[in-house]
Amino acid sequence: MDQELSLRTVTVTRYVTPLREGGSLPAIVEADDEFLYALKFRGAGQGVKALVAELLGGEIARALGLRVPEIVFAQVDPAFGRTEPDEEIQDLLKASAGLNLALHYLSGAITFDPVVTTIDATLASQIVWLDCFLTNVDRTPRNTNLLMWHKELWLIDHGASLYFHHSWDNWKEQSERPFVQVKDHVLLPWASEMETIDQQSRKILTPERIAAIVGLLPDDWINTDSYPADVDVRKVYEDFLRNRLTHSSTFVKEAQHARKAFV
Repeated sequence: MDQELSLRTVTVTRYVTPLREGGSLPAIVEADDEFLYALKFRGAGQGVKALVAELLGGEIARALGLRVPEIVFAQVDPAFGRTEPDEEIQDLLKASAGLNLALHYLSGAITFDPVVTTIDATLASQIVWLDCFLTNVDRTPRNTNLLMWHKELWLIDHGASLYFHHSWDNWKEQSERPFVQVKDHVLLPWASEMETIDQQSRKILTPERIAAIVGLLPDDWINTDSYPADVDVRKVYEDFLRNRLTHSSTFVKEAQHARKAFV
């Protein structure tokens, strides 16, 4: 039986800087444990669903043995934004009062460049399989969401995963579809071991493991107007992931077909 999972909770004490231009995007913050974090705001464009995708995607990647920075719940005090001089950032902080999500900030990490760094077939296949499973559209040459830190590859930003939850009503149909966007995946040319990784990943992602990861979702996120009031939100996420795993051969074949364009 899988060990019960839990995430630490920190309180944000200082807004350091936006990670990119624009106040609606993630920011580097300091927390009460004196560590720096990349904070994802519940008040940003996609709301709590981006946080849900980040949490589920990151912890599934970790379960599969991939490197993901520690994910924590981050408490933002309602008064936190009052001293922020930038009005756009101040509005974002006010809209994000309560429980947010953050990843440990990998200070000194550099963006992965496939021209500079060679990734072996096993690791490439693991990441491509993960992103097909999660329907993650955001791991392209333009925006890899991969970092090199201490000569190791780290995965960040899974907020664009699980896009079924933006329409929500046809989740079962979407769970069985191939992932055609895999053709744009930055690591697809090196992902030559998809069938082997598929077998390994299916063994790791047991129903108990999936339930434990989905069980991390806080009530504070799913009991909101982002979701239908009459739906068991955790159960739908569980069912989607389990059903997608059952039909993994569909997205594995799509990835293999798309890869033929490169080899």
